[in-house]
Amino acid sequence: MLEEILRIHLTAMGLPHDETLLERFRAYYQFLSEKNQVMNLTAISGEEKTARLHFLDSAVPLCRFSMDGAKVIDVGSGAGFPGVVLKLLCPSMRLTLLDSQRKRIGFLTELCSLLELEQVECIHARAEEIGFLRERFDFAVSRAVARMNILSELCLPYVRPGGMFLALKGPAAAEELTEAEHAIPLLGAAVEEVFAESIPGDDLRHTLVAVRKTRSTPQGYPRPFSQIKKSPL
Repeated sequence: MLEEILRIHLTAMGLPHDETLLERFRAYYQFLSEKNQVMNLTAISGEEKTARLHFLDSAVPLCRFSMDGAKVIDVGSGAGFPGVVLKLLCPSMRLTLLDSQRKRIGFLTELCSLLELEQVECIHARAEEIGFLRERFDFAVSRAVARMNILSELCLPYVRPGGMFLALKGPAAAEELTEAEHAIPLLGAAVEEVFAESIPGDDLRHTLVAVRKTRSTPQGYPRPFSQIKKSPL
């Protein structure tokens, strides 16, 4: 079932794939299912829901943006969504997976080895603490981590001027963007486009928010997370 759902809908999304890629998604699903029994990586289970709500949803940015050869950071990677999915579909990208939980980074390291992914770095750290990666990426991506006013402060400092921050959001995207009206320009960026996407077999509204970095983020951002959480921009 998983392979057939992916085969049909990746074709509909215009994303290239072959049997080897589908086998890798099968291996991803099996490894995730096994580890989820002891690590609580995701509340979504089963081949159909995983294919639609994790794999296809994570693939949406590639319908809009080319990441060939790009430097990409996935902030709050969790179980690898969207970063690992994007890497499977676009092998030429150079990917950094960042998560604050050591167990998750252990899972991601094992997963990338299992899937034989190259040019992937897994980093255990809080997003606001990695100053040496400041403005080194063409894309920062994030899914289901925090609301936009908080997420923008965590992600935009990683993006080079001219690059993109891509947030995968749900039905509350418009409300979150209103909350972030002050934060995004303060951090040196502007909302470029908001894409509403439909995932086959799912009634929820999926939204891709594309934020363009227009200038360097001022020094002092990101702040310590306690300040970010207490007083969002």
